[in-house]
Amino acid sequence: NGHIRDQLKRAATSIPLNLAEGSGKMSNKDKLRFYAIARGSAMECAAICDVLVLTEPRLKNSAEAAKERLEQIARILTTICSKN
Repeated sequence: NGHIRDQLKRAATSIPLNLAEGSGKMSNKDKLRFYAIARGSAMECAAICDVLVLTEPRLKNSAEAAKERLEQIARILTTICSKN
């Protein structure tokens, strides 16, 4: 599905771009805002992986592996955001 693929590309691209932008901010509040956006994008990608498992059975193994990695990223970002 082209729509799902495009949405995954946008959300996946958002993760490193928001991390980079956040790391360049001087104020902690600004950093955390961008890190929280990156976390949301990681969770969106994980949800898209769930959709792919249901709609594209041949992608099940790779989608589940990607979801695990995305959940790890989200946990790390949650820790960073909650410590500040």
